Amino acid sequence: MEKVAIVTGAGSGLGFGIAEKFVAQGIKTILVGRDAEKLNAAHDRLGSLSFVRPCDLTDLKSIPSFIESVVHEFGKIDILVNNAGINMKKDFVEVTDEDFLKVIYTNLLAVFSITREVVKDMLKRESGSVINISSMAAQYGLPRVIAYSSSKTAIEGFTRAMASELSGRGIRVNCIAPGFIETPMTAKALNDDPPRKAKALGRTPMGKMGKPSDIGAAAAYFASDDAGFVTGTVLCVDGGNSIGF
Repeated sequence: MEKVAIVTGAGSGLGFGIAEKFVAQGIKTILVGRDAEKLNAAHDRLGSLSFVRPCDLTDLKSIPSFIESVVHEFGKIDILVNNAGINMKKDFVEVTDEDFLKVIYTNLLAVFSITREVVKDMLKRESGSVINISSMAAQYGLPRVIAYSSSKTAIEGFTRAMASELSGRGIRVNCIAPGFIETPMTAKALNDDPPRKAKALGRTPMGKMGKPSDIGAAAAYFASDDAGFVTGTVLCVDGGNSIGF
């Protein structure tokens, strides 16, 4: 039977790279995000195994009915990839409470809410794979991204706590911590800050940035039966950045 996956933030970047890998493996892949135009453009590239279902995940109250409608339409959800996220680069003392909460809302609260609803369906079959996307910002200190760093560090704790509670019931929960990957978000963060970009590449032993397909390959592994005894892990896909000097 075909597997069904939800990938959030699937319109571009890492989300698109993950969706592309899933579709190539014959997985029905539901593209979720706020920007219907971007999702439709992604669907045009991915083909008939991809399905556009726009949803603003920061509208937490809408998530239960959204997931219910997906389960009703597709019959089940086998895989959830929590990729959608936002960043904010700002000096620590300039970050307002509203700034901080905006990032936490998207990167943590929305992830918790959609995962809770998807897991309700997975528990009915005692089977499923949840894949969270973290960041190098959870592996070491990065300046000027306090809210983003906080949210991604929380995601790694969220992964371990979920894995401890749910793995005995057939639901595996893992996390990918991408290094510096060629995406629009990374370009925005680095291209107008040459010293930061040079530092990022300088501490990456492989000396280059990764591609969304590298993250897609890691997600495909976690979603597969080959990872059947793997849960609660954080996999750095970073060219060695997290251990670089």
